[in-house]
Amino acid sequence: MSPQTGGSAVAPQVSQSTVGGSVNTNIYNYYNCVTAASAPVDTGNSLALQWRMLVLWAGKGPGPTLNPVLTEIVKRQLGNRVLLKTVQKEHKSTLEQTFKNIFEGIAKQGNPTLLNRIYTELYITEGEREGVNDEHEVWQIESAYRTHSSLDTPINCNDIFKCLPGQERTIRTVLTKGIAGIGKTVSVQKLSNVKKATSVDVLLTNLIKRILLPSALLWITTRPAAASQIPPEYVDQVTEIRGFNDPQKEEYFHKRFSDEDLANRIISHIQSSRSLYIMCHIPVFCWISATVLEEMLGNDGGEEIPTTLTQMYTHFLLIQTNIKKKKYNFSNETNTNNISQSDRDIIMKLGELAFYQLEKGNVIFYEEDLRECGIDVSEASLYSGVCTQIFKKESVMYQKKVYCFVHLSIQEYIAALYVFQTHASKNMDSLTLFAKKRSGVILDTLPLSNFHKGVVDKALKSKNGHLDLFLRFFLGVSLDSNKSLLQGFLTPTESSSESIKKTIKYIKGLRRKGPSPERCINLLHCLLELNDNSLVEEVQNYLQSSSEKKLSPAQCTSLAYVLLMSKKVLDVFDMKKYNTSEEGCIRLLPVIKCCRKALLTGCKLTASSFETVLSGLQAPMSHLRELDLSYCDLGDSAVRLLCDALKSPNCKIHKLGLGACRLTKESCEVLVSTIQSVNFLLKDLQLLYNDLGDSGVKLLSVGLMSQHCKLQMLGLSGCKLTEESCGSLVSALQSVNSQLTELDLSYNHLGDSGVKELCTGLMSPHCKLQTLRLCGTGLTEGCCESLASALKCPQSGLTDLELSDNDLLDHSMTLLSAGLEDSCCKLQKLGLSLCRVTGRGCSSLASALGSNPRSQLRELDLSYNHPGDSGLTLDPNTAHRKLTLSEDNRTVTWRREEKPYPAHPERFDTKFQVLCREAQRGRAYWEVQWTGGFGAAVGVTYKGISRKGGAVDILLGRNDKSWSLECSGTSKSYTARHGDSSTSVSPTPSLSPIAHLSLDGPFQRVRVCLGGLPRTIAVYLDVPAGTLSFYTVSFDELTLLHRFTSTFTEPLYPGFRVDLDSSLSLCQLE
Repeated sequence: MSPQTGGSAVAPQVSQSTVGGSVNTNIYNYYNCVTAASAPVDTGNSLALQWRMLVLWAGKGPGPTLNPVLTEIVKRQLGNRVLLKTVQKEHKSTLEQTFKNIFEGIAKQGNPTLLNRIYTELYITEGEREGVNDEHEVWQIESAYRTHSSLDTPINCNDIFKCLPGQERTIRTVLTKGIAGIGKTVSVQKLSNVKKATSVDVLLTNLIKRILLPSALLWITTRPAAASQIPPEYVDQVTEIRGFNDPQKEEYFHKRFSDEDLANRIISHIQSSRSLYIMCHIPVFCWISATVLEEMLGNDGGEEIPTTLTQMYTHFLLIQTNIKKKKYNFSNETNTNNISQSDRDIIMKLGELAFYQLEKGNVIFYEEDLRECGIDVSEASLYSGVCTQIFKKESVMYQKKVYCFVHLSIQEYIAALYVFQTHASKNMDSLTLFAKKRSGVILDTLPLSNFHKGVVDKALKSKNGHLDLFLRFFLGVSLDSNKSLLQGFLTPTESSSESIKKTIKYIKGLRRKGPSPERCINLLHCLLELNDNSLVEEVQNYLQSSSEKKLSPAQCTSLAYVLLMSKKVLDVFDMKKYNTSEEGCIRLLPVIKCCRKALLTGCKLTASSFETVLSGLQAPMSHLRELDLSYCDLGDSAVRLLCDALKSPNCKIHKLGLGACRLTKESCEVLVSTIQSVNFLLKDLQLLYNDLGDSGVKLLSVGLMSQHCKLQMLGLSGCKLTEESCGSLVSALQSVNSQLTELDLSYNHLGDSGVKELCTGLMSPHCKLQTLRLCGTGLTEGCCESLASALKCPQSGLTDLELSDNDLLDHSMTLLSAGLEDSCCKLQKLGLSLCRVTGRGCSSLASALGSNPRSQLRELDLSYNHPGDSGLTLDPNTAHRKLTLSEDNRTVTWRREEKPYPAHPERFDTKFQVLCREAQRGRAYWEVQWTGGFGAAVGVTYKGISRKGGAVDILLGRNDKSWSLECSGTSKSYTARHGDSSTSVSPTPSLSPIAHLSLDGPFQRVRVCLGGLPRTIAVYLDVPAGTLSFYTVSFDELTLLHRFTSTFTEPLYPGFRVDLDSSLSLCQLE
């Protein structure tokens, strides 16, 4: 561009230009005003003065910042760096003066506060929560309080345009969502790198589409409902402002008040009310609370401090009214009962506006909306604490004012005040909105309780709960105590105490009908607004009584609410103790945030409910230290999310149970990365009964050798491991970084060779292992010499060795004794249960221990090596009437004629079943022999199994309370059953480590095999280990048929089903 001498050029931007002569520069701002730098560039006039004029002009409003071209001219033409620094310094100073203040609550009104003094960092995350666009904004805060997702990625507002770790992309446009008052405007004010912004619709559209200024960075803030108006392809990153987390709430009040004692008193009071504490996630509500509590606590006037939302907003309204009196009426009167008629009228007009716009879902209003409610625009501005005007340019030709309340909650409160007044003043138009006209009922005499019911019903019909907070305010205003505070605004009415009682009863009845969790909690909030704490007391009594009463989902919601609201931290939260449905369990999950130990074994977690669990792990100041998710059917994908949570700096979990969660090698890959994380604090990891295999353990072993790994206890029982895994684990045990002190390898196919290899690791000077469990790992005397060498090794620290359920025999005891009698042996506990040890083996052990005066052995388990009589007897009170019991109650036979047994609640009335009297809580072994052509079933059950009716799930093994092995004499087959699952098993030898167990010694006797199918079944129950094993007994051999693994939560009763013309007997073991 080369203009002629005396000519002019119009350009929006000048770059890479050379100025060769005198130039007059005219700069047009968006107010259509002209500031001219008329002095030629090459004259001696003070260019610094011109720059100062431009700086002052740039600081007048949100117009453009200094043109970088002018900066370039100064640098190139004058080369005066000192001048440039002076200009930059003055420009920065102007910007600081312009943006250093913030107006809390109402933009550009009230007293300004220094931004650096009051600003508190907000919790901003990448992405958004599910449902954020279609639920009530206050419910979004309630949900945010309960959940901080494991997928949440916190972002500092100064880093809003920076890529997150692991991302390689350019972020130009950021869309930040957040409900009203959550801090969107303040966040933009705090942004370090201020960019040019415009509010003209056409320009904004072109900015978003990257037609105008394609290299500019664009930060768009919006309320959730409006976010969908921007097509997602034009947005590089979506973030959400969650407001204040718990530490940030306290930080706000400490910054807000210079009086430390006053700040602490306000924080303490707000923490005592869950309703107030949750709402303080919203910065605007913090401002409201600070305004009210400063006034009340600072004056020490003896007034009752607000504990409910209605009380807080009522006092806020009264304070704003007094402020208005002082400011506009020059009155010093503080009596809140003396409200002028004009003040009352304007509040009721604002209430009418608030209610009818709330009905429509509107939070922004225009002048015509105000005029429809009889509001003069100038009157509305007088109540700046309640209603404020904001300006929006809808076109470049004119400005149109739009209005809104400071926050949606204030709109809902004023609306509730208006609706209550309509009943008090018998306003027929409004009454018809909430009460249907019935025959003989005159609306203007409608009792308050009936009006309450109409409002409650209308609020419950809302799918997104947009009337929830309005309902709480409406009921709260009805209390006599609140009506007394508001008497200057309301028409006097009689006491509402009797109506309140009826309303409370009605709300309790609605809760029993099982509304959604959100509506259920809101109804509980409503009861609290009505000063009814009976449900809270009911929940607390339930917790103290250990009742077995079944809880409805609504009751579970109340239970979770009360536990979360309480300041008390639970030591243990065991989901199994609560008798409820799957839906009820899901509603109880948020409780894990307020407990030290959470036992969620067997919970059927959905994706959303698992997210609740993850949030409990990462919640700031979480008390959770132990979490058991065994038998939760998680799978590898869920473990990936879990590992992200474990690496969170907020996660303080020390013990994690993932038994029987369908994990594979893929989970091990993710766990290794987590184990090596510097934030990893886990000390106890239980992975039992997962299909990890040798390859998975090989990966885990790498993690165990990491310098950051803090694991001390590792459970790998039943993970389909072989001797190959022993080699991997030995490398970890010998590592100088290994912290492992306890290792469980039970019920894996290790064999003698695998254990021999483990023993080399036990003798390493770096090995810290103290407990080793090898139950049911296929061991024989072949490994005992190596074990003895490890026991007497000075470097070995082994104090607990579990060898139960292995075919060791007496000679193994002789070999082990060589280690036990050594003075270096540190063993304190030795488990040899079910190892077929006779008196001869016991003698060897006794001799070894007696010869070692320094022996530290304190516990020796030799149970079920000399079983003797099982001690079981059949319970006649449970037997079906077609089952005949022998005199000693050890044999049961099916008969066609019924026995005249008396009626009994524990008797099976349709299924041919009987239970034993004796409950089993530890380890037990018994044998059963059956005869007859049709068959029988052998199993165990909790006492709570159903006894009455013809349903199939009453049968042993056909429900979640029992486990069974069905023996069919007709098909000559076995079927293992539990709940909905069944497994057909063969009597042929399996790959179990104790598939073949010869029965010499004390087990020796003759077994009879009839019809090709063994008729004697052996049962071994190990409640602590969570195993139930069934064997066939034939020709001096035990053959494993099936083994159940579960977490047994109650005592178990042996039980039997006897089919037609069959008989079953408990064997006498000698």
